[in-house]
Amino acid sequence: MIMDVRNLTPEEIYQLEKQGCHADDWLNVLVHPVFDSRFVWHVKFEGAVTLGKFSDDRNTNEGIYHSRLNNCHIGNHVTINHTKMLRNYDVGDRCILSDNGFISVDGMTSFGNGTMVDVLNETGGRAMPICNQLNAHVAWLLTHFRHDDQFTQILIKILEQEARAAQSARGTIGSGVSIEHCSTIKNVNIGVGAHISGAKHLEEGTILSETSDPTVIGDNVIARHFIIQEGAHILDAAIVTNSFVGQGVRIGRQFSADHSLFFANAEMYHGEACSVFAGPYSASHHKSSLLIAGEFSFFNAGSGTNQSNHMYKLGPMHQGIVERGCKTGSLSYLLWPCKVGPYSVVMGKHTSHFDAGSFPFSYITEEDGKSHLTPAMNLFTVGTRRDIYKWPARDKRQSPMKRDQVIFDLYSPYIIEKVITAIDLLDHLYTETPKNQDTILINGLYINRLMLKTCRKYYELALKVFLGEGMIVLLNHIADPFDIKEVHKQARTIDSTSKGEWLDMAGLFVTSSQVEALLKDCKSKRIHSMQHILDRMAEYYDSYRALKANAFKGIIKERRNIGLSVITVDEIKQVIEDWRIASIKLNNMILNDAQKEFDASSRIGYGINSNQEIADGDFNQVHGKMEENGFVITLKNEIKMINQKADSIIHLLSASQ
Repeated sequence: MIMDVRNLTPEEIYQLEKQGCHADDWLNVLVHPVFDSRFVWHVKFEGAVTLGKFSDDRNTNEGIYHSRLNNCHIGNHVTINHTKMLRNYDVGDRCILSDNGFISVDGMTSFGNGTMVDVLNETGGRAMPICNQLNAHVAWLLTHFRHDDQFTQILIKILEQEARAAQSARGTIGSGVSIEHCSTIKNVNIGVGAHISGAKHLEEGTILSETSDPTVIGDNVIARHFIIQEGAHILDAAIVTNSFVGQGVRIGRQFSADHSLFFANAEMYHGEACSVFAGPYSASHHKSSLLIAGEFSFFNAGSGTNQSNHMYKLGPMHQGIVERGCKTGSLSYLLWPCKVGPYSVVMGKHTSHFDAGSFPFSYITEEDGKSHLTPAMNLFTVGTRRDIYKWPARDKRQSPMKRDQVIFDLYSPYIIEKVITAIDLLDHLYTETPKNQDTILINGLYINRLMLKTCRKYYELALKVFLGEGMIVLLNHIADPFDIKEVHKQARTIDSTSKGEWLDMAGLFVTSSQVEALLKDCKSKRIHSMQHILDRMAEYYDSYRALKANAFKGIIKERRNIGLSVITVDEIKQVIEDWRIASIKLNNMILNDAQKEFDASSRIGYGINSNQEIADGDFNQVHGKMEENGFVITLKNEIKMINQKADSIIHLLSASQ
């Protein structure tokens, strides 16, 4: 910490003792060459202690007062005041430690690195060691590839290697840290700029932090065996045990977390989580909500949301998967095991086990004790589209290093693969189901036969939007004046060879072939460190757009029998026109859904009496008029831009014929 130090002079020792200071051996106390003893009062020095310099201004609050230091290195311009014990720590410059109990490192520790977290399954079997460098994608791999024991053991060893590298008998408090009114901090490393105020008990953990993205720990927080990354806020008597908290995460208002993982920008308040994999942007804000033994991402839990993983047979061994973008209604209940497809809404109490993974954008409701599925209905709701806009805007991570590689794309190849599967399943069910049969049972869910064709049409809209967007990206590379031969040439640079199915790796879209390559390189020891894995994840993030173009080329050939290397102008026109019609139809359906927020029933409870004019005025003052709503304006502008884009492309194409 401080390289240029000296022993205290006899005069300084005399002055310090006069100021109520004591030392086991003053020879073990080393100081900065310009050390000023007037800044140190009533301090007990034990073991080897190094002190930095203080300000030249005597009016500053800097200095060490009424505290006990044991085997510590203290940086420059530090304030330590009324701290009962500071033991085995290296303290950076400009830190403030005030009114604290015990801050100590006792023996060798890995500071939370290597803590085993029983994620997704309370009975174990998916336990993983956490570390400072962990991100959502590495955790996802270790959660989902237990069938590959060789890879699992290699990845666990890499994480354990990180834990061993973190081992030390000394702790670090980075520069610019403030620690005030805390009871006990034991075996905790604390990063640059962190703010810890009023914490009750922190033990065996690491608090990563940066000046640009400080981490905050607040009143009465209890945390044991943890990793907390940059920019996270743990506040309001939250309890975090055997858990990992990623960048930008918010946990507070008495929330309790045990054996759980929380990744970028998750928000957890009031309720509890046990053995939960909370991927990016997972949110639970209500007192009565319990998340247990489930995997979630881009998720919003309604009040009273609950799941069961225990059927009182062999213990709490069951688990559930709720894919990205889902919501649960108030008092919703799921009896694991279950799987919910992306961007779906779950309402009611579900006591049967179902698999809706092949039906994205669905409503899953409960009627007479049975789980009912209405596919595609969440495609054109305000909530789904609004989420797509809000998630990128609500990224709280200020660190230049984003550990979780998040892709927000709505019509990704991953989703469109599911859309295509759903279309084919609905076609099959429509053909095979007798016309006198009202409902169909599939994967534990009941579907109304009369909805099969309608839901299929809605899914087809999503497919047309995806194909149109892919075509526009391709045409963006073509110069004006338009030449169809340039399209063919550009298309030949796109590899449509199948890369396997697409996967959602907790916020990062990848292909199965990419994952297989990663597994192969780990087994061959080409990848043998955490940094190698993180670099590979960054490569996957950077390659997404190119692989999406590959998927577009394959899908348009498979579903429309159009080969891009021989496509005609008329075929391009048709794809663009289909995109225009489908996009505008979906946006208009979303606007119709938004209209419900402004209709007469939404105005109930507004106004001081039954006078409708007063009620309307009250409502308009609070919410404004629909045509003034920012989201509505954005959608209407989007419709205009869609028409303009389609017109300009079709005009360009027509001019070339």
